[in-house]
Amino acid sequence: MKTNNILDVSNLSIYPRHSKTLKLVDDISFNIPKGKVTCIVGESGSGKSLTALSIIQLLSVQLDFDGVIDFEKSRISQLPESKLRDLRGLDIAMIFQDPMTSLNPVFTVGYQVLEAVLAHRKISKSEAKNEVIKAFDDVGIPADRYDSFPDELSGGQRQRIMIAMAIINNPKLLIADEPTTALDVTVQKQILDLINKLQKKFNMSVLFITHDFGVVQEIADQVLVMYKGKIVESGNAKKVINLPNHPYTKALLNCIPSLKSSKKLSPINYKKLDQEMAKL
Repeated sequence: MKTNNILDVSNLSIYPRHSKTLKLVDDISFNIPKGKVTCIVGESGSGKSLTALSIIQLLSVQLDFDGVIDFEKSRISQLPESKLRDLRGLDIAMIFQDPMTSLNPVFTVGYQVLEAVLAHRKISKSEAKNEVIKAFDDVGIPADRYDSFPDELSGGQRQRIMIAMAIINNPKLLIADEPTTALDVTVQKQILDLINKLQKKFNMSVLFITHDFGVVQEIADQVLVMYKGKIVESGNAKKVINLPNHPYTKALLNCIPSLKSSKKLSPINYKKLDQEMAKL
């Protein structure tokens, strides 16, 4: 059957190498449509980042996974490391949570983005530098910041540099792992708008990881809700937000403050939640 998915994940489980029965991510399946934004939402520890890292096989050496991962109908879950290196940063790129720990403090930001170009494309350094300047312009970074070091930039600027590094080779799939978590609210909005603009400009598929349903409402076409390593609800983002079916989804939505409503925020009662889930 013909599908319009860029990524298909089937029966993915992640576990410590010493204990295959201890599932950190437990037998999940999902897909990412071409040219759409898919959000994985859930609390810290639910398995969101592990799921993303397993796609490009950047899990800790202490972890392993089972399951099938197909990218554009090719089985990448069985690729050797040499082939995976060709895939990472070219067809699949990732924005990590903390730009300060992702950027090397002893090299300029321009040089680090330049490396991402030269690693995958056979062009001269001068041509690559021009590509970096274009990418900086796409993310709103002035060209004169090319020779700046990471500690000379603000948190929002560093995150823009990481986005430039991720998009510079025009990837087909962009994985964004909570790219707004460490930023203030105003800068968060700017980064979300930027990712939205770039997604439309390059027609990228995006897997966006967040713990905030407000972010889901802002950018997502479809949403996957994760709880304790499982996907408990999935579907069209607007439908899930407006008509949630699962008790955990409802509990997460009840934690969102609203300027339009005076309702009291409800913290999640995990004992009650688990009782409700046991009845499903």
